[in-house]
Amino acid sequence: MDDAAVEAADEAPSKQRIGLPLLLFLATIVTTFHAGNAFVEHGTHPLRGWVFAVPFLAILTTHELGHWLLARRHRIATSLPHFIPFPLGFGTFGAVIGMRGRIRTRDALFDVGASGPLAGLLVAIPVLVVGLKLSRVLPSSPGGIDEGQSLLYLAIKWLVFGKFPPGHDVYLHPTAFAGWAGLYMTMLNLLPIGQLDGGHVAYALFGERQDRIARLVHRALLPLAVLVPAYLVFRARQAHVPWGEALSQDLPGGINWIIWWLLLRAMTRRGNHPPVEPGSVLSPRRRVLAMGTLVLFVLLFVPIAQSIHR
Repeated sequence: MDDAAVEAADEAPSKQRIGLPLLLFLATIVTTFHAGNAFVEHGTHPLRGWVFAVPFLAILTTHELGHWLLARRHRIATSLPHFIPFPLGFGTFGAVIGMRGRIRTRDALFDVGASGPLAGLLVAIPVLVVGLKLSRVLPSSPGGIDEGQSLLYLAIKWLVFGKFPPGHDVYLHPTAFAGWAGLYMTMLNLLPIGQLDGGHVAYALFGERQDRIARLVHRALLPLAVLVPAYLVFRARQAHVPWGEALSQDLPGGINWIIWWLLLRAMTRRGNHPPVEPGSVLSPRRRVLAMGTLVLFVLLFVPIAQSIHR
């Protein structure tokens, strides 16, 4: 989730409360370092996960600061980012920023919605490139975990390594995985649904038509949650993996889309988008940027977050 899951205001910035945001950020540091430790194959030092945690937190923090700074620029009363620690996966679900009241213009709505993903990518892409430089191209082996391959990620891998020898792939350094995770989190935030960043961008561009687009995209997540594990099981059977092993390993492949379907269903009950003054239109320059942001979502889209190499 992201700070797009909030309501907005045009009032003067309110006095910041730092106690809870600071506590949550410190807890997120702990959980992301814990996640990073799991990605580091060698070493026993409790902080060995910094090669994942530090760049990943830099991506998320830059993302949130992008939203926060643009909200303040438009004089929208806003809280500091509230990070969401989580003991599994990447160690966090991202962060939310609380805003109150109304965003008067579509320009302001676009600026606040798009600033986070674009700012985060300015860090995520260099982190990924540096991490890939630290990674190794080795022969692929059955049983390994394959990360999701977006068009942008594939292009960056090609620019760094060129064409792989047959039967080879990149074994990601934890810093490269942090960059990949940053791209993945950006993709999720750019889903054009409800109060996610992508929902704000799409509403600024399409207006009330966005409500119908959001419903269609939201409904598509459930079929995706079925098709992804079905494809993975089919691929496993093609590799002569026994049915029991294929089902136990690959059926969970669609759980992330079920989780996001549930989260977005809860979020849209609060409203599909912040209220915007009637008659507001998006400026021509921002219209071009908004369309580019939606294209960016396509370039980042990953239907299968991870799978087992067969």
